[in-house]
Amino acid sequence: MMQNALPPLAINGKFLAAQPTGVHRVAAELTHALSAIARAQPGALDLQLWVPADAAEAARAFGLPVRIIAPLRHIPWEQLSIPLRDRDRLLLNLCNIGPVLRANAITMIHDAQVYATPESYSRPFRMWYKGIQPVLGRHNRAILTVSDHSRTEIAHYGVCDASKIEVVHNGVDHILRVESEPGIIARLGLEPGRYVVALAATQAHKNIALLARAFARQRLAGLKLVLVGGTKREAFAASGIMLPANAVLSGRISDGELRALYEAALCIAFPSRTEGFGLPPLEAMLLGCPAVVAPCGALPEVCGAAALYADVDDEEAWVTQLRALADDPALRARYSALGVEQAHYFTWERAAQRLLEIVAERAHG
Repeated sequence: MMQNALPPLAINGKFLAAQPTGVHRVAAELTHALSAIARAQPGALDLQLWVPADAAEAARAFGLPVRIIAPLRHIPWEQLSIPLRDRDRLLLNLCNIGPVLRANAITMIHDAQVYATPESYSRPFRMWYKGIQPVLGRHNRAILTVSDHSRTEIAHYGVCDASKIEVVHNGVDHILRVESEPGIIARLGLEPGRYVVALAATQAHKNIALLARAFARQRLAGLKLVLVGGTKREAFAASGIMLPANAVLSGRISDGELRALYEAALCIAFPSRTEGFGLPPLEAMLLGCPAVVAPCGALPEVCGAAALYADVDDEEAWVTQLRALADDPALRARYSALGVEQAHYFTWERAAQRLLEIVAERAHG
């Protein structure tokens, strides 16, 4: 229970004018959950959504009072247009970055990947994050992150002291709100239970090269590797990742199609070298799709004993775990049930309530 009164709040809605990413998904789901709390408790939560003009239409979907702030767009809007507005209102920045000139703020930094795996990002991107995040760490009322692992990493790299960092685990129950679109299975030429889902990612820390090598082995020749996302085969080749013949690229798909792929898959494979949270494995687990993950980053924290594990550099270990699920229906059924139970803990309502508890504690400090 919150001991202190909540201050008036504003959500930094810059993310609504950008191409959606995983971080933007978290921001949107938290905004929906906070809006639901505000509607359920009239007068208890004074919450606005601040957006640039090009995000006004998208902002209406959240059911919150929307404040359109001009001028400018993108980073200049965030850094110059909003810092001095309504300074008594605490600003929630949910996407790694916020205005440096506003101390009455709390920023969510999802991970420390720009420090831990700099090769995954462009030099300008790294310089921007490394320049601005420590300033936010010093001056904001608190820093949020999405796992105990990320909290440790953010403190380790000197973004801010660990005592200033609070953990708000992500939810995954958004995947239950969308209707499954099983037509994707036939469109991609897939057989239920005979394919493995993974991310179509070329970033080094996502480690998809390991899966490409594993699926080139004869023991996995009867399975397909379905890489979900818009990355094209040429982009993998340019990154030095040679996809095997049994790899299938889904292209950009809807949430309903993603749900259908999870529901009919043998499992999801997630060999990341580091993760701030690990949303895809938990999404899959909630739908009864077993997960094989690397024992790295926050993955053991969030997946617990409900996932199978394989070493991040051991192709044979991945082949063995995937083959075991394919050959042993009882094993797959066991990890399907364990995964559902584990993932049910992670809800957006729980995340939003925890965020508000932190706001109440930190706003008056």
